Amino acid sequence: MLKRTALYEEHVRLKGRMIDFGGWELPVQYSGLMDEHLTCRSACGLFDVSHMGEVHVEGSDAERFLNALVSNDVSKISIGQAQYSVMCNDEGGIVDDLIIYKRAPERFLVVINASNTEKDVAWMEGVLKRNTWNLKFENASAQYSQIAIQGRYAEKILQTLTSTPLHDIKNYWFKEGMVLNNVPAILARTGYTGEDGFEVYVPWNEGPAVWRALFEAGQTYGIKPCGLGARDTLRLEVRYPLYGNELGDTTNPLEAGLGWVVKLDKEDFVGKKAIADKKAQGLKNKLVGLTLNAAGVPRPGYKIFDSSGLKEIGIVTSGTQSPSLKKAVALGYVTLPHSEIGTQIQLEIRGNKIPAEVIATPFYKRNY
Repeated sequence: MLKRTALYEEHVRLKGRMIDFGGWELPVQYSGLMDEHLTCRSACGLFDVSHMGEVHVEGSDAERFLNALVSNDVSKISIGQAQYSVMCNDEGGIVDDLIIYKRAPERFLVVINASNTEKDVAWMEGVLKRNTWNLKFENASAQYSQIAIQGRYAEKILQTLTSTPLHDIKNYWFKEGMVLNNVPAILARTGYTGEDGFEVYVPWNEGPAVWRALFEAGQTYGIKPCGLGARDTLRLEVRYPLYGNELGDTTNPLEAGLGWVVKLDKEDFVGKKAIADKKAQGLKNKLVGLTLNAAGVPRPGYKIFDSSGLKEIGIVTSGTQSPSLKKAVALGYVTLPHSEIGTQIQLEIRGNKIPAEVIATPFYKRNY
């Protein structure tokens, strides 16, 4: 039996095409991937991300525990700030990427990937048992509906639902307030599209009312509901990694280009020694951006060859025909000598070798 978010009936009403996504019945598209993608880029898109997992970590040792759990330095976060990080295993591979929200000195909300929720919670509980901590740990995933409103008009639309001044919230910061007069909400200036926007956390059963209110308020600005398909192409254009594609249990965060969230100078954390050792030995591969120089669409799993087409040098992790750029783009791991921008390579697509090259990322940058 597939799990459903509180917004399931809203998706059906809006004629969303529902699919199985990691055990959840969610919309892959409504009006069509291309239309939804371009609407989010030019106006505003509304996304149901209530399948994401939420964990409460609270108590006098909450910060110390999180600092031992993740690669980034949690002690550097201020109250009202969010921090992107990765949680690693003992071998330095990535258990998941996540966002930590600091709500009070001893109170944190950790948001994890939907398909990993059970695995992540089990891993966190395992790390908890390695030491004695004075804290409360709770898987609160069933308590939250999470709605992402993304695009250049997101702030204007969301502001009609709340008296909290949204303009004061900087990127990767949040405020707690009310929406629709009496619904408690976390209003976070975060997202997975490369556009300005917010992720709004409200009590699970309040999700439908907040979704409908945002959808109605956004009509003047051309808002449209967006499915998983557009969410994937939007994140790919701005090089945001996806667990299961760019990231996994054997992925070194340094090779994934996530060195900026790995603080090897802080106190010990799970995977620190393995990551430091790998860095000292020298990295072998690197995640790069690619584009095709001939017709074709790159897909995950396609092999990457050097310019001669004879030597296999890597693999595509994500790829699409970019709706914004009207060209094929991809992310993939290649051996270090082939990672320089401008390097000519070849992709194997259905038995044919297609010329391609390494290009700068992000592929897309917003112009406002």
